[in-house]
Amino acid sequence: MNKILRIDMGAAGGPKTVVTEVGDYAGFGGRALTSAVVSKEVPATCHPLSAENKLVIAPGMLSGTTAAMSGRISVGCKSPLTGGIKEANAGGQASQVLGRLGYAAIVLEGKPSGDDLYKVVITKDGVRVVAANSLKMLGNYKTVEKLVAEHGNRIAVISIGPAGEMKLSAASIACTDPELRPTRHAGRGGVGAVMGSKGVKAIVLDDTGMKMRSPKDPEAFKEANKRWVEGLRKHPVTGEALPAYGTNVLANVVNEAGAYPTYNFKQGRFDGVAKISGETQAETETARGGSATHGCHRGCVIRCSGIYHDKDGKYLTKQPEYETVWAHGANCGIDDLDSIAMLDFLDDDTGIDTIEMGATIGVAMDAGLARFGDAQAAINLVKEVAKGSPLGRILGSGAAVTGKVFGVERVPVVKGQSMPAYDPRAVKGIGVTYATTPMGADHTAGYAVATNLLKVGGDVDPLSTRGQIELSRNLQIATAAVDATGMCLFVAFAVLDQPETFQALIDMINACHGLKLTADDVAALGKKVLSMERDFNARAGFSAKHDRLPDYFKNEAVAPHNVVFDIPDEELDQVFNW
Repeated sequence: MNKILRIDMGAAGGPKTVVTEVGDYAGFGGRALTSAVVSKEVPATCHPLSAENKLVIAPGMLSGTTAAMSGRISVGCKSPLTGGIKEANAGGQASQVLGRLGYAAIVLEGKPSGDDLYKVVITKDGVRVVAANSLKMLGNYKTVEKLVAEHGNRIAVISIGPAGEMKLSAASIACTDPELRPTRHAGRGGVGAVMGSKGVKAIVLDDTGMKMRSPKDPEAFKEANKRWVEGLRKHPVTGEALPAYGTNVLANVVNEAGAYPTYNFKQGRFDGVAKISGETQAETETARGGSATHGCHRGCVIRCSGIYHDKDGKYLTKQPEYETVWAHGANCGIDDLDSIAMLDFLDDDTGIDTIEMGATIGVAMDAGLARFGDAQAAINLVKEVAKGSPLGRILGSGAAVTGKVFGVERVPVVKGQSMPAYDPRAVKGIGVTYATTPMGADHTAGYAVATNLLKVGGDVDPLSTRGQIELSRNLQIATAAVDATGMCLFVAFAVLDQPETFQALIDMINACHGLKLTADDVAALGKKVLSMERDFNARAGFSAKHDRLPDYFKNEAVAPHNVVFDIPDEELDQVFNW
C-alpha cells in the first residue's frame, strides 16, 4: 500500500483522479492516516459539508494480508455532528480489498457543482468515476443489489443511504460483508453526510487478479500470526464469550452492574433485559435458522457477528450489536428483539448510526413524541428519517439537535455526539473517555469498561474516582495505535491480559513492514495520533470546557447505586498530560 488515490469531485469538467505516493504519510495506516491527512490538509474552521473538507478512507497497516482480524477500515473527516475531527471505522470486506489493490487511502476532495450522483469503480486496471443517478435515494441494500448486478459478486462496496444523500449529521457509511450485505457501518460522527456532500453514492472495489499483500519477512509473519491466533482463541472473551453470544453478551453483565442506561439514561437497570440479552438473541437466531456466529470479514477468528432471521425464517438483518440492542432497546424501553432487529435493518438501509438514532429516539420519547416502550412508534420515527420529512431531518441530525428543537434538558451527548451503552456515573472510567476523547462521546476511543467491569487488564473499581484518569489515558493511547493497524478493537481483551499476544501483534507489524518497533514505539504512535487530533480540535475552537459531561450527570444520581459522575474537572484536564 504505497499510493494514495485522490479524487477531486469539484474539478472543472467533472471529477478528476490522481494517484500520488504516500510521501509524508509513510508508516501510517487506518486512523493514524485519516487523522494525519485531516489534521494537515483540512482547514479546522471550515464547514464540514463544504468543498474544503475531505473524506479519507484508509485500510489498516495489516489490511490485505493474511493477518487474522485485520479487516477494519477507517473513515476520517471534519465531523458534521461534532464540528471536530472524526474517525469512524467499520468491518466488512472493504479494507482487505482496498489493501490488496495497493491503496493506503482514498481521499475525496472538493464538491461537485451540479446535482449528479457518482460511483467510483476501482480495479487493478485503474479508477473510473461515473454518474450513477439511477441510485439516487436508494437504500443501501437496493444500492448494493444494483451494483452487484452490474459489476458481479466479487466486489466490495462502500456506500451511503438516503440519510447520507440528505447530508444528515448522523449519517453512516456502509461496507459490505462477505455475503455482500451492507451491514458493517462506519457509523459515528456523520461521515456519511460528508460522503454525500462529495456527490459520491458508492465506491465499488474489485481486487480480481490481485494477490494477498506480501510481508517483508514471510516466515516471521506466518509464525507471529500463528501465535496471534492462538492468543485470541485462548482468552475467555475473544475465544469463548464473543464467539458464542456476540457483542450483546454484555447486556446482562452491564445491567447487573447498574450501568445499562434505561429510559434515556434515567436508571441503570432494565427490567426487560433478559428478553433482549445476548443469550436470548443467540437462541432465537439459531432456532430460526440464522446464526449466532459469523465473521464480518474473511480472516476473522473471533466471529462475534451473526445472522438474524424473522419469525418466518427469512433474513432480516445481521445480528444487532450490543450498542444497537441497547440504543433501540433499554434506552427506549423496548424489550422485543424482532422490533429491535427491524430498527437495525432500517438504520443500515437508511444509512444512519444506530447509536445516535437510538439515543435520539430516547430524547424524542422524553419530549413526548412517543411513549417509552412503543416499538412501532420507534420504527415509524426511523422511517421518517428515510423519507426526509421535516421531522425525519430533525431526528437524522442527532440527539443534540433533537433535544434543542423539542426543549429536552436530558440529552446524553458530548461535543454533540450521543453516549453509547454505558452510564458514565456507574462506569466512571468510560465517563472519562466520553468527556475527553477528541471524537465526542465514544466508548471505542478508550474502552474502560474492559477494566472497570470485566477486570481485563487490571481491576479499577467502576464506582470510585481513583485510577480512572490513568486508565482512560492508557486505553485512549492504545486504541489510537490499534486503530492504525486495521485490527478489530476486540483484540484488546487478549492484548491487555496476555503480554505474549501483544508481542505477537508487534512481531506481525515488524515482519510485514520490515520494522523494529517495540511496545514503546506503539505507545508513541498512539500519542502522536491523539496529539494530531487534539491539535485539529483546538484550531477548530475546542478547549477544556468541551471535555465535560452534561451537568445532569453530575447532579442526578442514577439507580441502583445512586451515584453521580464526580471526577473533578481539573482531573479531566490531566488526561493528555503524558
